[in-house]
Amino acid sequence: MSTATVPNVAGAIETIESHLHPEPSFDVAKHPMPTGREEIWRFSPLKALRPLLAEGAPLGGLDWAGELPAGVEMRKVPAAEARERAIEPPVDRVAAIASQRTGDAVYMNVPAEAVIDEPIVFTATGTGQQAAESLVVDFGRHSRATLVLHFQGSAQYASKYDFRVADGAEVNLVYVNDWDGDAVHGGQITVEVGRDARVRTIHASLGGKAIRIAERAMFAGPGGEIEQFGIYFVEGGQHVEHRMFVDHNAPHTKSNVDYRGALQGHGAHSVWIGDVLIRKVALQIETYESNKNLVLTDGCQADSVPNLEIETGEIAGAGHSSTTGRFDDNQLFYLMSRGITEDEARRLVVHGFFNDIIRRIGVPAIEQKLLAQVERELELVHGSTATKDHE
Repeated sequence: MSTATVPNVAGAIETIESHLHPEPSFDVAKHPMPTGREEIWRFSPLKALRPLLAEGAPLGGLDWAGELPAGVEMRKVPAAEARERAIEPPVDRVAAIASQRTGDAVYMNVPAEAVIDEPIVFTATGTGQQAAESLVVDFGRHSRATLVLHFQGSAQYASKYDFRVADGAEVNLVYVNDWDGDAVHGGQITVEVGRDARVRTIHASLGGKAIRIAERAMFAGPGGEIEQFGIYFVEGGQHVEHRMFVDHNAPHTKSNVDYRGALQGHGAHSVWIGDVLIRKVALQIETYESNKNLVLTDGCQADSVPNLEIETGEIAGAGHSSTTGRFDDNQLFYLMSRGITEDEARRLVVHGFFNDIIRRIGVPAIEQKLLAQVERELELVHGSTATKDHE
């Protein structure tokens, strides 16, 4: 087992541009081919991601299936229009390539005052192709909706997604990376939270060969709140990387980030980078970020790097935490002392570890799917352990 937990607190910075924040740009030339020595790439498996880093002709997208509720608009738009509607330019080469190689982008609009009770669910299926897509979604003022994006199949997929949440809206965004074992997925997700808006994002990564997602949040006015939750289960030979950035660029805003992962098998590698920037204008904000990793077998590596960049001392609260380790012996002892077998006790601990996040999704079908996937992963752990003990 190899772990790294490296807190970093930087004060009195004057600009967002730094080793953690390269200049955003749609120009691919502004994002040179990474070597692995750059701060934003040093944890990433460049060999696996190489198909997402190469320039070329426009590509098609994934096969999407789903139904729109009445009143919600969804249409294809030229890539140039998607760039104009975007909240911010790409912050790394994968997102820049996704924007450059997008053929027809997709624009969705949830109108103001719309209250959509049932989740909007779309399933994107890869059939082994190389794909690039750009998506822009506008949630109108005081709208309420839940949008679920479920990825499956196999693909080499580069993406650039922008979600603009207008004033007073309440939005849940759910992403489920349920890829086949050979899939590669990289991209950028940017969420803009309007004045007094409430946003909750939940990101589950339970498949794929290599996943690298930059998740970014910012505010369009005071009073906005965002909660960002995530789970990941990484098997031997897989790489899952979530790079979080919350830009508190408005006063009286709140953010809470909680990501949890479990790793098993030789070569399983998770990366979580958490970064919160509190600007000079962001008075009386509240923020907290947390990452927890549970290592189930030997041969895994979990890298966890929380950061706080603070430009003002007038804040209501700010903090971060990161933990990486094996099962809690006290929890196991408590369960086993009540007649529960060791394997079942471990199973219950892992379910409890993830359930606190899964139950927040609010979409029963997705919740059950994720719980079933966790159960399958646990069966693999017990199977491999039993085989090793038998040998």
